[in-house]
Amino acid sequence: MSPLTYDRRDLPGGLLITVAGELDSTNERGLESFVHEHHRLGQDLILDLGGLTFIDSRGLYLLLRLDAAMRERGGALRLAAVQDAPARVLRISGAWPAFDIHPDAQTAMHAHGTT
Repeated sequence: MSPLTYDRRDLPGGLLITVAGELDSTNERGLESFVHEHHRLGQDLILDLGGLTFIDSRGLYLLLRLDAAMRERGGALRLAAVQDAPARVLRISGAWPAFDIHPDAQTAMHAHGTT
């Protein structure tokens, strides 16, 4: 099992959080707390998932909760660089179209003016 790591970078009008490892029931609350600690009202949130190798149902539920929370706070959630196994979970669950997904963080930043 690969531990979950995350780091943040403030952007004009947004926040970029880079996530790597495995997102599951043992660590999803930690990531959620980290997001809420650093996110400000009205900001967009970009999650760079390029280093995420696994996501379970609790991790998927976290992404859905974060999406709803960002909208409530006047921002939007953007997912970037969703790879292999996590992408498969999003597709199989039917959640893929619910998210604003970009091929990489740079594209997500440019597409929404948060660079």
